[in-house]
Amino acid sequence: MKGELIFGVNPVKESLQGTRGAFNLYVQISASDHRVEKIIKLAEERGVAVHRREKLDLTKMCASSHHQGIVLEVEPFQYSDFDDLTAAVARSGRPGFLLVLDGIQDPHNLGALIRSAACSGADGVIIPKDRACGITAAAEKTSAGAIETVPVAMVTNIVHSLEQLKKLGYWVYGLDGTARHSVYQTDFSGNVVLVVGGEGEGIRHLVRKQCDVVMSIPQFGGVSSLNASVAGGIALFEVARKLR
Repeated sequence: MKGELIFGVNPVKESLQGTRGAFNLYVQISASDHRVEKIIKLAEERGVAVHRREKLDLTKMCASSHHQGIVLEVEPFQYSDFDDLTAAVARSGRPGFLLVLDGIQDPHNLGALIRSAACSGADGVIIPKDRACGITAAAEKTSAGAIETVPVAMVTNIVHSLEQLKKLGYWVYGLDGTARHSVYQTDFSGNVVLVVGGEGEGIRHLVRKQCDVVMSIPQFGGVSSLNASVAGGIALFEVARKLR
């Protein structure tokens, strides 16, 4: 194969409706519902070859049984350039809203956070090159196609990128479960960067020092912490509620 595989009804549909190059569509022989037929039509309109395969063949191809009978071979994921992303936001003429992920290592959490970012109206997602998960088939599947609708930039140094964003007029808000200040007490305005830390250690010390405000999500039950993607989703929509 000359590309990467994405699978699942929504990720494949969104990809075919986007600009990412596609080479081959693999469809389970027994799959025939209206969603699959629509995807086949999209593929044919784009000149993508359609192949019928047994379910077991698709499972082996994806190394996963969660393909929903549809698999698409696409060109490798193209990360957005950091400078191009910030310039595009500046040209939009409205306040920027960016999500920065500091060390998310689970592709399902990454996909879920990208999906929440897209749904909450974020302009882009920034992830580190090292010690973190990149865009994988699992992340794309969990994003349910959202990864095709919101730019994702990969940077070498999160701290340096936050410094650049602050020079561009962004305020940096970090999520930290130990913070006494609540996300609901925070008055988000202007250009906003929301920083969500990794599943284990949270926001790293040097990244935390770049935050203008550190805030937590109040909890009222017996569990001590939230999943990274759940916490990020709550905070993203609180930012969106106050910005929009």
